[in-house]
Amino acid sequence: MVVVGGGVIGLTTALALAERGLRVRVWTREPAERTTSAGAGALWWPYRIEPESLVGDWALESLAVYGELAARPEGTGVRMVEGVHGGARLEDLGPWAARVPGLRPARAGEYPGPALWARLPLIDMSTHLPWLRARLLAAGGVVEERTVTDLAAVDAAVVVNCTGLGARDLVPDPAVRPVRGQLVVVENPGITTWLTVVDHAAAASTYFFPQPFGLVLGGTAEEDAWSLTPDAAVAEGIVARCAAVRPEIAGARVLAHRVGLRPARCAVRLERTELPGGRVLVHHYGHGGAGVTVAWGCARRAAGLVGPAA
Repeated sequence: MVVVGGGVIGLTTALALAERGLRVRVWTREPAERTTSAGAGALWWPYRIEPESLVGDWALESLAVYGELAARPEGTGVRMVEGVHGGARLEDLGPWAARVPGLRPARAGEYPGPALWARLPLIDMSTHLPWLRARLLAAGGVVEERTVTDLAAVDAAVVVNCTGLGARDLVPDPAVRPVRGQLVVVENPGITTWLTVVDHAAAASTYFFPQPFGLVLGGTAEEDAWSLTPDAAVAEGIVARCAAVRPEIAGARVLAHRVGLRPARCAVRLERTELPGGRVLVHHYGHGGAGVTVAWGCARRAAGLVGPAA
């Protein structure tokens, strides 16, 4: 079988299939290190993903896996890190929130106003993606750099479509739309906890994540914006918003600018259909801003859809 797409969804899905004993090839247009997943801030949290009725279970299943992987952070890139979701309230979240260990309202002095405190997986994607690929190869999988322009032309009995935003043209599926995210990476001035202050209805938000390579500052969520070029004015605004919370960020040296296009959709498409000749096609895309958050739960559902045709 062939999994098309080599980001976090494609690699995790391929791994779920390979570890069931199936022969899997991943065809990816570019190496994992250059996919949208590579630029993610990668804090576990259901963000800009639907349907809410399913996302909670996918996310919680993934949370359990990340909790195990965090025992080996140097190899997996997964660490459990404390932080605060500014402005968030338990009553505004789905039933899944009650099952997140340690998630609680912030205490006086932890944040000015309503907020939730938690110890959650924070993933260094520059380590995690190569780890996923290596584990896939160890399970007998193969990763090839190949561009797919027609799913029906893929020579395999089973094809799993994990192309993210690429599904817009490949399927084609106009319901898949970009939500542009811009980040700034700075030298960490000593911050050890993460913070998010996110208005889901706004294009700008404030968050910072301490990663081994620096402090990741964000961010934006610009719907239907396709530019991959960092905007200097937007970057200045990101730094200013983060520095308003932690003033020491203002003088931190900028290491990098990042832009990624989240593959948003009205709902994740996780569906089995057919290709010519009775071959199986499983669509698995449209994870918005939470691909990392739901990767393992969703991958196992996709593997289940492959079924006896494998």
